[in-house]
Amino acid sequence: MELYWNKEVETMEREQIWSLQLERLKSAVGRVYENVPYYRKKMQEAGIEPGDIKSLEDLENLPITNKQDLRDTYPFGLFAVPMEEIVRIHASSGTTGKQTVVGYTQNDIDMWADCMARCLVMEGADRSSRVQVAYGYGLFTGGLGAHYGAEKLGAVSIPASSGNTQRQITMMIDFGVTHLCCTPSYAMNIAEVLTDMGHSKDDLKLKSGCFGAEPWSDGMRTEIQNRLGLRAYDIYGLSEIMGPAVSHECRYQSGLHIWEDNFIAEITHPDTGLPVKHGEPGDLVITTITKEGIPLIRYKTRDICTLNYDKCECGRTHVRMSKPAGRTDDMLIIRGVNVFPSQIESVLLSVGDVQPHYQILVDRVNNADTMTVEIEIPESIVTDNVRGVEEFGKKISAQLGSVLGINAKVRLVEPKSIARSEGKAKRVIDNRRI
Repeated sequence: MELYWNKEVETMEREQIWSLQLERLKSAVGRVYENVPYYRKKMQEAGIEPGDIKSLEDLENLPITNKQDLRDTYPFGLFAVPMEEIVRIHASSGTTGKQTVVGYTQNDIDMWADCMARCLVMEGADRSSRVQVAYGYGLFTGGLGAHYGAEKLGAVSIPASSGNTQRQITMMIDFGVTHLCCTPSYAMNIAEVLTDMGHSKDDLKLKSGCFGAEPWSDGMRTEIQNRLGLRAYDIYGLSEIMGPAVSHECRYQSGLHIWEDNFIAEITHPDTGLPVKHGEPGDLVITTITKEGIPLIRYKTRDICTLNYDKCECGRTHVRMSKPAGRTDDMLIIRGVNVFPSQIESVLLSVGDVQPHYQILVDRVNNADTMTVEIEIPESIVTDNVRGVEEFGKKISAQLGSVLGINAKVRLVEPKSIARSEGKAKRVIDNRRI
């Protein structure tokens, strides 16, 4: 029997969803035009007024929003309500030194908690669950997003935050934690420390894990499940749109359901910005249609995925996005070839004996790009068996070359020598000066 948090909303007919989206889209466009000078100027330059939105197809005529727009209006230039109505601010760090700042009204917080409660129910949580939130708390949206959702559900919320991994494990065992929320790379860190502490998955009562905030492969999913004895679910979100719980996998894990009563999803070509054909991969673009604090119109997420509008076996009708293949801003171009870190992770995990602890080093030597993948030597390989180590490195190098279409140098390093992540893993070090 399938469980729902809000069955009426989660199983709406497609025509009902579209009708609701159009009504809310018209309202959202009107609000930003009236209350956000930056948006009003962009829309006027595009020759569009709120009254021109008569169907969902008209969404394509609205201008794209990207992260640079938030930086250009830093800190509060895209807020659509007075500061007196903002009850919380979150922000994500940026490479330019300017954070992208988002604000929430109380209604925004309530909507976010509702979306997160839906996600937790999809992976089997209920009022009897004990949810350990090991995402970072603070300006990062992960911790508080998952926390408020667990409380909305009526479950026990354990605000562990990230770090202090031994204590995390002790709490899991002593508190009988049933659900874990963290990044997938930190879940792997927890699994490793669990073994180091002399424990095994049999000492845990974990049923499921809600893992997101970074791309991860199905190979890593299998590894986490095997080592922690839970079922690993992918959750998607981003600070600019809301935070975690924009979408989530159901028990059939055939895509992540996007909550279409709050968001409209499109897929566009990463370069042209034009819509792609149905089922083709491209850049996920999201419009918020219920957000009050900082509603965003056609926000370019830079996450590469596809959309599936077929009704899911779980009974939910909200569109499913595929697990993101990577981000266009994470994509490396090595000698003219597009390379995503998630591709490399998939290769490593397919080889066997390799844990997903790796780092990609990119440089430019004599005007030519070079890529080195550092991988920890599996403890199952005897380190003084030089030939065995060499053969192992050659095997991985050949696999990478076959999948990526370019040669990558493989450097084997000592076990546990690559820094472990307590949040988002830093996979790429790009030393090129272009």
